[in-house]
Amino acid sequence: MSMFKDSDLVDAPSRVHTQASSSVPMSDPRRLSESTNRPEKTPAGPLEDVQGRGDVRGIRLECAGVTDVRYPATAIDPDGIERSTIVKMEMSVVVPPESKGTHMSRFIEIVQADDRQLGPEAVLRMLREMQERLEAAEARLVLEYPMFMEREAPVSKSKGMIDIDCGFVGLINGDEIDLVQKAVVTVTSLCPCSKEISDYGAHNQRGAVTVEVRTRKDEDGTPVTLPMGDLIFAAEESASCRIYPVLKRPDERWITMEAYENPVFVEDMVRGVAERLQADDRVASFRVHARNFESIHGHDAFAETSWTR
Repeated sequence: MSMFKDSDLVDAPSRVHTQASSSVPMSDPRRLSESTNRPEKTPAGPLEDVQGRGDVRGIRLECAGVTDVRYPATAIDPDGIERSTIVKMEMSVVVPPESKGTHMSRFIEIVQADDRQLGPEAVLRMLREMQERLEAAEARLVLEYPMFMEREAPVSKSKGMIDIDCGFVGLINGDEIDLVQKAVVTVTSLCPCSKEISDYGAHNQRGAVTVEVRTRKDEDGTPVTLPMGDLIFAAEESASCRIYPVLKRPDERWITMEAYENPVFVEDMVRGVAERLQADDRVASFRVHARNFESIHGHDAFAETSWTR
């Protein structure tokens, strides 16, 4: 049964035709721009910097800035290939007690002028720019983005793209710099206990390994560079098997057997990553967190550790 009456369908084209053929210009009297009494939009002289006024309440703001800023960017994948991505940013500065606030538009101007090739160098460059442009002693920058990389299947060599959540948190106070880089790597883990007690088979699941690292600093206080691919490698090598975007039947057989030959608990994955990072003299400190999305429970399992050289 139709929800329209015959008269509605017959009359509709004529109403549309009447509106389309009308020569009367459309206008909205509520819009100031269409009013003859609208104010002049271009100022005759300089405008007051209200945000630059002082404040007498004596309260220091630990941070003020902009958040959830999204911009196109590029990132270098573990194979050295430049990939397009979208970066989400939070940018802030400390506001001293005598100042009313900071100039929010300048944060966006800094992002717009930058080439946004993501990495430690970009973070340090933007932090120094924030210090200078916003006349702030302390600044903070958070970057989060998916890193895309091409991966081929182990047997068929079929290729596809995977994405890994990466990021940086940078702080600058005067000339002192603190930089943390982060990768969240999806992996496969197979339960050692399940394998040991079963006549055949073992339960397995996806997991997420989060690696956060501070690198040591060189002689001028700048953190040394640690490629994001090294964090990804440490996580994947500590799991039962890495994940793949495209798998044919021979590939599925291969990864099933690969995981079965390398069973690990969530605790094993954390210790495996920690062991690799401790052996890297570029690493000053780290936090490793692993979480298994359990396939036979209604809850998840996790483990975590941190370390400072």
